[in-house]
Amino acid sequence: MTPIVWTYVIYIALSIPLTVWVAQTLHKNGRIFLIDSFHGNEQLAGSVNHLLVVGFYLINIGYVALALKEGIAPADLRGVFETISRKIGVVMLVLGAMHFFNIFVFSKMRRRALLQSAPPPVPPQAHMSVPAR
Repeated sequence: MTPIVWTYVIYIALSIPLTVWVAQTLHKNGRIFLIDSFHGNEQLAGSVNHLLVVGFYLINIGYVALALKEGIAPADLRGVFETISRKIGVVMLVLGAMHFFNIFVFSKMRRRALLQSAPPPVPPQAHMSVPAR
């Protein structure tokens, strides 16, 4: 096999399991956060969690497939490792960016939910008159 074929094989062999591991971790640990964001509605949180994982797979595996093509084929083992390192690094940055975007969106939802369930403000205890000028 040529160096570019090895690059493709190693890139796919690392990218897909990395994507699956991140998706499973987010699915497992994000459930509690989503339940809290959806006011304890476990069924809705579970459904959204599942939909997020499906979207996560579609976007990331689609990106991995699109980024597979390499413009300049590596000529030696060093080039193979440098190309794979760059490609995996970009995949990890995309995964991280998606994660932080999701956390940002659901944090805003959670904050809104907490404000809606907060007790009403305390009624005024006294009124102050404004002095005339």
